Amino acid sequence: MSFENRVAWITGASSGIGAALARELASRGAHVVLSGRDEARLAAVAEGLATESLCLPFDVRDDDAMAAATRAAIDWRGGVDIAVANAGVSQRGAARKTEMHVYREIVAIDLVQQIAFAQGLVPHMADRGSGRLVFISSIAGKVGVPMRTAYCAAKFGLVGYADALRAELSQSGVEVHVVAPGSVATDVSRNALTADGSRRGKSDPAIDNGIPPDEAAREMVDAIALNQREIIVARGMEEALGKLRQTPDQVFDQVAAMVAGGYMEKMEAEG
Repeated sequence: MSFENRVAWITGASSGIGAALARELASRGAHVVLSGRDEARLAAVAEGLATESLCLPFDVRDDDAMAAATRAAIDWRGGVDIAVANAGVSQRGAARKTEMHVYREIVAIDLVQQIAFAQGLVPHMADRGSGRLVFISSIAGKVGVPMRTAYCAAKFGLVGYADALRAELSQSGVEVHVVAPGSVATDVSRNALTADGSRRGKSDPAIDNGIPPDEAAREMVDAIALNQREIIVARGMEEALGKLRQTPDQVFDQVAAMVAGGYMEKMEAEG
């Protein structure tokens, strides 16, 4: 597909993978909507883009602000063609020491509010008969990783939601992509929540030596252009683990065939 003159909306766009995706999509001619909590950092990303952009700062936990941003993003140039659910927070803490409020916060940010973001756009895209929903999960959304029980729960859940949504939308013209990055050189580890909910404040060697964000973004956008439904962007052992747990395309096709055969209509008729 061509990204020329498409509108791409990215959450978590002030740094890291989100900012890199904004740069990559803009370099391919997309008009980019940038969202995140820090307006100044969003503006700095916008200044470096090759095409027209719009900054819509909000906290994904604020449903009213998200709804207002959704209306603004749709109205900006007549619709949203690509939506990237990228906002999130990671974790570094053993399960036996992690307080429940940390689980609730991570699952809310990384799963529930990513679903809310998508749900605000599903009717818009389905009514238009086109669009792409992109969910940034993680290798930790395919393989359980120690010290990240809340993060894994949320990222696994995001994959499940996206897979079910893809099947439901398979006859609508709307495509759904799941991206599972491994270690990418961002501040994800520094910003991770510890067992008591405080910010970790330091990075990991695996993250510091990870894939450069611009390289990761280029791989992601290349795969989206090829209409790949589950996209692994990782190296070494992380790549091997991700591909070991990667869902075969035949499974996606089989579930989509159920929808094409009237599965949803039958279920709805049965109440």
